[in-house]
Amino acid sequence: MDLKPLSPSPSPGLVNLVVEIPAGSRNKYEYFDESGVMALDRVLHSSVRYPFDYGFIPNTLAEDGAPLDAMVIMEEPTFAGCLIKARPIGLLDMHDSGAYDGKLLCVPVADPRQAGINSIRQIAPNQLEDVAEFFRTYKSLEGRVIVIDGWRDFDAVDALLQACIEAAKVHK
Repeated sequence: MDLKPLSPSPSPGLVNLVVEIPAGSRNKYEYFDESGVMALDRVLHSSVRYPFDYGFIPNTLAEDGAPLDAMVIMEEPTFAGCLIKARPIGLLDMHDSGAYDGKLLCVPVADPRQAGINSIRQIAPNQLEDVAEFFRTYKSLEGRVIVIDGWRDFDAVDALLQACIEAAKVHK
């Protein structure tokens, strides 16, 4: 699976998101660019499970040295390697072991039931807190220091996305 030709943003306000971990999973898969395959990285050693399908925006480079992380709200989990055209609606500001590790929250373009969702203000606050708590719990159990700085709305997404796209171009 060669992701190099895939645009991070197929059109303004949209991203291409590659799922690594389906919602409900304790298995943490990672995409290995060198070989073009998804591989099992580890199994979470707690009872927490990924709250949404989780993956990355291809051809981006975040501050942590990996592609920009993203989650997508799905009615049903997809699968590792699934490509989803999605609309970012917000951003979880987080620091992992001192490095910024922001995570986009998106909705799939292909789901007509979510066509009217454009802002994290349309997502239940307890659902957003569940996501933040998931990262606090699983990362702290791995011995990492996590700081959740909170959620920002869709208007904060573009600056981060563009910075990560530019960083990937420079890094090539």
